[in-house]
Amino acid sequence: MEVIARLAMVAGAVAGALGVAASARASHGGGETLTIAAQFLLFHAPVLLALAALIRASLVGSRAGALVLVLFALGLALFSGDLAMRALAGQPLFRMAAPLGGSTLILAWLALAVSAFTGENRFG
Repeated sequence: MEVIARLAMVAGAVAGALGVAASARASHGGGETLTIAAQFLLFHAPVLLALAALIRASLVGSRAGALVLVLFALGLALFSGDLAMRALAGQPLFRMAAPLGGSTLILAWLALAVSAFTGENRFG
């Protein structure tokens, strides 16, 4: 449980740092696409930190927390990564990366909701 909570904290801190960096770049001509990528990173950084606290408080089981963490991290990487690549390199990460990432983020939120609703570790 401790390892998953710490990984969630690291992911939240990295998302926050990347969000600030992307926001700074967007303010100097990165465009709306990069701004959206930055916003998603910044919106989800505190969620990942909260996930760490929920895991440590045993309100989310370690296996459920690990699944939620992977879904959030993967979703952010795909969604924000694709938008950032489009803004900075002029090409997508890969075809359908942003929609796949967005769908993965939705799954992460739903997995967190199921974990909170059941109060148990039902994902493994």
